[in-house]
Amino acid sequence: MNRRNFLTLTGTFTGGTLLLPDFLHAFGAQTNLVVGEQCLVFIQLNGGNDGLNTFIPFENPFYYDLRPKIALDKSNVISRNKGMAFHPSLKDFANIQQNGDLTIIQNVGYPEPNRSHFRSQEIWQTASDSNQYFSNGWLGRYLDLQCDGHQPTAGVNFDSIDNLSLKGNEPNSVTVKDPNRFKMRDSVDDIVKLSDNPQLDFVRKIANSVTEGSDEIQKALAKSTSEVTYPKTALGKNLEWIARLIKGNLNSKIYYTSQGGYDTHDNQLNIQQRNLTELNDAVYSFYNELKKANLMQNVTLVIFSEFGRRVKDNGNGTDHGTAAPMFIIGGNNQGKIIGNSPNLADLDNGDLKYEIDFRSVYASLLKTKMNFDHTKIGIKNNPLNGIF
Repeated sequence: MNRRNFLTLTGTFTGGTLLLPDFLHAFGAQTNLVVGEQCLVFIQLNGGNDGLNTFIPFENPFYYDLRPKIALDKSNVISRNKGMAFHPSLKDFANIQQNGDLTIIQNVGYPEPNRSHFRSQEIWQTASDSNQYFSNGWLGRYLDLQCDGHQPTAGVNFDSIDNLSLKGNEPNSVTVKDPNRFKMRDSVDDIVKLSDNPQLDFVRKIANSVTEGSDEIQKALAKSTSEVTYPKTALGKNLEWIARLIKGNLNSKIYYTSQGGYDTHDNQLNIQQRNLTELNDAVYSFYNELKKANLMQNVTLVIFSEFGRRVKDNGNGTDHGTAAPMFIIGGNNQGKIIGNSPNLADLDNGDLKYEIDFRSVYASLLKTKMNFDHTKIGIKNNPLNGIF
């Protein structure tokens, strides 16, 4: 029985109630991971968010020439800064930037870009080269080296399926959809039947990890409440859970969630406006929550997408492209705009040329926030200076 089959059986993919097999009662609880006070929170924008209509080069005439159907009017963009401005739906991102808590990293990508959603997400999640294939994620490899033994809540992924970024040799992360349903209970009548096979020890470790993870999550939630109102969206609810776990001292190093719907080949203006509004409102609630708790300096929020979109519109939207901006909120970042404005006069077959490798951002996060040598997990890029 492999890990995916076991997790499906036990219900951790749906955040359901787990019925404990008898053999698990022989295992004792492990202590939580405590390595300083810093944690990283990731929001992955699935589908390939159009960076040019998110942080907009509104003074560049090529922007309007190449996007006659979807360019945002100069009168609508907000928080203008050296020829760049935010999409009007990101009004609170602009407020966070004014507070000095938002760094924008321009033209982020990687060499030999892949325009497949699945493959490009895999590259971002494993920190591989375009021609490399890794079975474990970059955060999973980090947790393998950082944890003493396995720590079930060193990473927490809020989703209905596991995230490759957190996959490691040890079960140091747990996937949760709804913490209210992610509770353990015993049952005499309903026992998970496992066959006697060479992978039994691995299955036991996974099951024990799920058990401990549920217990620790419930303890953290019991210690915290929400002090602000979150939007009634999936992303809003996930960020509310993450904020409560941070405030409840779960001591996880990594939190991960995602927002879908960014594959805007058609009807882009309406779809992106809706998605960015949801993103803005959820992130601003999370930001205000942790600000009130004096914790934002300990929490670094990273927002990215697997690629940007083509520079020229297709009539009503945009097709898969390459480079795009990343956003860093909190963690005592320097509140800068790093990198040049997008060069729309020098394209690579109609796409933006990347200038900053995403792995240099990862290296900076690991070095500065986690006090960890990024080369130990195979990231060869130098850390990007100027974020923190």
